[in-house]
Amino acid sequence: MTEAVAAVVARMEALLAPLEAAGDPARCFLGTYLRTTRAVGVALARGRFEDPEWVAAWDVDFAGLYLDALEISRHSPDAVAAPWRRAFGADPGLRPEAHVLLGMNAHINYDLPQSLLAVIPPDDFASPSLLDRRRRDHERIDDVLAARIGEEDVALQGAGGRRTPLDRLLAPVNRRASRTFLRESRRKVWANTSALHAARMQGEAAYAVRLADLEAASAERVADLLRPGPVLVRLALHGFGVTV
Repeated sequence: MTEAVAAVVARMEALLAPLEAAGDPARCFLGTYLRTTRAVGVALARGRFEDPEWVAAWDVDFAGLYLDALEISRHSPDAVAAPWRRAFGADPGLRPEAHVLLGMNAHINYDLPQSLLAVIPPDDFASPSLLDRRRRDHERIDDVLAARIGEEDVALQGAGGRRTPLDRLLAPVNRRASRTFLRESRRKVWANTSALHAARMQGEAAYAVRLADLEAASAERVADLLRPGPVLVRLALHGFGVTV
């Protein structure tokens, strides 16, 4: 694990402790994200990426968007973007899985294209070979996430996730569904990053409009995430990502 990623992990741990002590539902997504960031650190150390230095810088930037939003929301709930307002303001009585999905929606659908844009400067978009390297490393994160699905399911049960007999029956299906919708959302994230880059090249006003479109689409996604029924299967069939 690089020093920068280790610092992010330490920041997450410091933020998680009081949330767990208070039983704050924000602990659900932060706990999942902390374990995932540790796993990314291990993957970096094992040479799983083509450009580990770039992946580490991206991982730090990406995590910072969420952690900053989390800290700001504690004292100024209306100061964060709409997808995060929906996630942080969700009914505390929702199942832990729902809180995780709301966090994933805000962080993947809204934050991730912005973070990729921050670590892929305009000149890099002009190099097809370099851009392909970035895309491949972006997709390799799916392997890290897929390896975490079973353990995260167990962790969420420990956080108070209620399992009905139907939940237990659907567990293998849900795990396959999670892998499917994560791949789908990552493809859409890459497309949205390209759209944001095109807007960036047109100027600040064009970029602000396209980013507002992404914020609105991500916030609207919440309604489907909270709709009754087998949400993971539904996401695998109809998609988790958004498109601008």
